[in-house]
Amino acid sequence: MAQFRIQPHGRIQEWVAEEKGYFTDEGLDYEFIRGQQRSAQPSVTSSDQAPVEVKRGAFEGMEAGRACEISSACHWAVNMAAHGEHGRMWGHAYSVTPAGLWVAPESDIKKPEDLAGIEVAVGYHSGSHFSALQGMEQFLPKDQIKLQFVGGPGDRCQLALDRRVQVANVFGTLSYVLEQQGFRKIVDTSFMIGFLINGEATDEQLWAYFNALQRAQREIDVAKELYQHYLYDQLAEKYHDLYNPKASGIGERLVFEPYTQETFERTHRWMVEWGIFPDDQVGHASYDDAVAV
Repeated sequence: MAQFRIQPHGRIQEWVAEEKGYFTDEGLDYEFIRGQQRSAQPSVTSSDQAPVEVKRGAFEGMEAGRACEISSACHWAVNMAAHGEHGRMWGHAYSVTPAGLWVAPESDIKKPEDLAGIEVAVGYHSGSHFSALQGMEQFLPKDQIKLQFVGGPGDRCQLALDRRVQVANVFGTLSYVLEQQGFRKIVDTSFMIGFLINGEATDEQLWAYFNALQRAQREIDVAKELYQHYLYDQLAEKYHDLYNPKASGIGERLVFEPYTQETFERTHRWMVEWGIFPDDQVGHASYDDAVAV
């Protein structure tokens, strides 16, 4: 049986599972594969120039292929990748990450309706893209929702801190950085994250991996203060002075419930209705073929 390669997602559950020996207890021969998650090119190059547009994101990374057996991205991108047969979606668990549309403390933007016609910084075909649309469509008509595609979460966080964007959709640990620096959340955009299966993963390996993560989630729920340092450890060093992990949440929380056929089809239908993907990227695989259940 080939080694099970795990691409981390900036959350703490994998690191707790490793620290506590849960993967080993489950009989999983594994390794962590780093440095492949972000496919976008950095947009933060100079503090005195406009952000560079980046039209590549999580979906394009999955479309190109990931050298691992399991990885994660927002459930919209994983859903579309599975529809397009770029891997299968795990149907027995997902996670939920805190996220929001953040503005600087001094911003004149006070309520969701103030976002009309204002560009919101997001990552193309990634969770911040989809969640921004879903979060804002309840307040604004489509023609008043404006997005700018500026790269990954670190790019958007830095651009917000530098006041180079007015509004940024930032999730996970970096959202805690902005919150602790006094930024205000105008719209909550918390969203689901899915798991993409690649390579030669076996059912035995997959269940071992998720059983270990479920044990890790229970341990975190009981004593999160013992493990929040992993959020700090995974942050770029430039943010260390801006973030106190003891004062934050845990970032992603894993949910061991099914990603149902109704959810799979509803999510895909919403993306098609918005016209987010060009026709050549819209997949049509059935739930039975695209999701491991």
